[in-house]
Amino acid sequence: MPFERDAGHWLKKFSPDECVHQALAELRRAEASLKAHDHAAGLAGARRAAGMALNGALLVEPREAWGRSYVDHLRALPRDETLPERVREASRHLLEVRPPGADILMLHGPRSDEKLLDAARDVMAHAYAVIKRHEG
Repeated sequence: MPFERDAGHWLKKFSPDECVHQALAELRRAEASLKAHDHAAGLAGARRAAGMALNGALLVEPREAWGRSYVDHLRALPRDETLPERVREASRHLLEVRPPGADILMLHGPRSDEKLLDAARDVMAHAYAVIKRHEG
């Protein structure tokens, strides 16, 4: 089914490919935030990047169980038995990482930052594969 843009619809503002491009831009911002030691922005950006890519997948394979927001998407993935375990685990990781808070000292380093970014990349790669599977 060809994509029909609808600027007033939460999901149809961007085409599937545009969702991927938006996700890649968000991932670059997340990487920059983590390099600048802004872990809250890096975490939010990694989650948004994964969710934006999933929006593209939802355009070609609608799944009501995934919800509307990127956080809804990420919460639904671990329970979706149709997905590869690596994607389900990546989504779990994106949700389990806690943002830095005033009352808890979190130690972050290159390894934990890279694991976070890899989790976002795994979810994004799955979304991209779903989108490409539906191209003519």
